[in-house]
Amino acid sequence: MNLLQRRTLHDTIMKSVASTLAVFVLVLLAWILWTLFIRGFSALSLSVFTMPTLPPGKGGGLANAIVGTLVQVGIAVVIAAPLGVLAGTYLAEMGEKSRVAGAVRFVNDVLLSAPSILIGLFVYQLVVKPFGGFSAAAGSIALAVVILPVVVRATEDMMRLVPSALREAAFALGASHWMVVSSVLWRAARAGIVTGVLLAIARAAGETAPLLFTSLGNLSWSFDMTKPMASLPVAIYQYAGSPFDEWVALAWAGALIITVGVLALNIVSRLVLSGGKKV
Repeated sequence: MNLLQRRTLHDTIMKSVASTLAVFVLVLLAWILWTLFIRGFSALSLSVFTMPTLPPGKGGGLANAIVGTLVQVGIAVVIAAPLGVLAGTYLAEMGEKSRVAGAVRFVNDVLLSAPSILIGLFVYQLVVKPFGGFSAAAGSIALAVVILPVVVRATEDMMRLVPSALREAAFALGASHWMVVSSVLWRAARAGIVTGVLLAIARAAGETAPLLFTSLGNLSWSFDMTKPMASLPVAIYQYAGSPFDEWVALAWAGALIITVGVLALNIVSRLVLSGGKKV
């Protein structure tokens, strides 16, 4: 067997192994999604979206948990998105050789890979314990910490992809650095930045561990940010291990709702990114 035949054989073997593993992963993913769809869809009803969580035997739904998740994630986005965009802009435009920028980038990379339960413990020590109780505000802060590093990384990467010719042309016209950033660079990178924000929201929406240490959960309606507030991930965590069949069914329904929501955000982010590329 000559060299060309050996290389062809090795190439065929590696392609076969890679294709087999890809098919195996796809089969597992399809199995998981099919199980989730069957169990979750059978548990869906109007009461899931209209009634709050109730004690076993009294029916109930997930309305308060769904609304609580939307409230906490929404406030987290309001906190983290502007900070993330500004920090990412600083790292891309003004932090090339700065030690401060290097430290910020290192901390951001650590936060990106840090387990979310550590973020929950951090916010518990920083907010929950000093203020004497669990609260929706603490949950929003924890989710903001989850969202922040994703937005920072996405903004920095997208800003670096903007052609330098745009910067030079704007500077040549007499624009200040802030005008170049706000009027040229952000507009050129807006599709990628929005995509990063949407992906960060998708990540935060399914987080359970940070909320267990911060907002904890609530079986009734609550819009007081200083009190515990229900959330869909925590409700799923609590109901999935319950001995009551109706609560287990609600856990499947909640898991399906979160999965569909995250899938929708990913689809929207891809559409936004593809639309930005066409522009």
